[in-house]
Amino acid sequence: MIFDTDIGNDVDDALALAMIHALENRGEAKLLGVTVTKDNRYAAPYVDLVNTFYRRGELPIGMVKNGKTPEDSKMIRVPAERQRADGSFLYPHDLVDGREAPEAVAVLRKILEAEKDGSVTVVQVGFSTNLARLLDSRGHDLVKRKVRLLSLMGGSFVNGKPEYNIKTDIPAARKIFAEWPTPIVASGFEIGLAIKYPASSIEKDFRWTEHHPVVDAYRNYKTMPYDRETWDLTSVLYAVRPARNYFSLSPEGEITVDGQGRTHFTEKPGGRRRYLRATPEQGQQALKAMIELASSRPL
Repeated sequence: MIFDTDIGNDVDDALALAMIHALENRGEAKLLGVTVTKDNRYAAPYVDLVNTFYRRGELPIGMVKNGKTPEDSKMIRVPAERQRADGSFLYPHDLVDGREAPEAVAVLRKILEAEKDGSVTVVQVGFSTNLARLLDSRGHDLVKRKVRLLSLMGGSFVNGKPEYNIKTDIPAARKIFAEWPTPIVASGFEIGLAIKYPASSIEKDFRWTEHHPVVDAYRNYKTMPYDRETWDLTSVLYAVRPARNYFSLSPEGEITVDGQGRTHFTEKPGGRRRYLRATPEQGQQALKAMIELASSRPL
């Protein structure tokens, strides 16, 4: 799995990354690397400290250059800057400034080139900036050979309104839905909206450690206690456990993006774009799995 994230804009990215590490601990996935679409200097360091917390600090991290949403974010900055009395980082990490991280497209190409054909799932939970640039870098054939599925959090397939991840970089989103050469399954705004990660889990299920970087992010994102939508977690869960009946799928079809960032689905037999659906009962089962995974201990 490659995880492409705008981490720092919302706390669900942090919980999704914790889930991926838990799934790898269970032998269900292997995280190959993380690429970042939030152009803020603390985004990549925060990813590095979370990966290090889960004993995978060696994972490659790629950073968008001249990207979107450079604004400050306490949920990534505060954990990345926390220090112990001796001046060492409370959450150890080697990467201290995202501007020193390698460029994301180069990281994506290097990871994909090293993997077997048809073996990689890409989970995109932020903007489409990095993946669109990958296609623009003569990456179409590389993606077609190496990637099995793109599990994407973006769009809205119920209320017809522009969704944040899409509207932040509309040209990139349009390119991905039009040109990405593998199947895409989108988790629309409505899916995560209906499944909220409870503050009670943040307060109780992570007590096995005094300091947890995801809990730290959660507390710095908004004033506790609050329940938060699980948008990005749903794309991770579907990508790794598609057969567990946490979600249903739309018919096959096509997805287009208009100039305002609204997504439009057209049913078409043989189409390679689908989106998630979920009943309340499915949502309850999905949330149970998310809580269990996100709060799991490192190996």
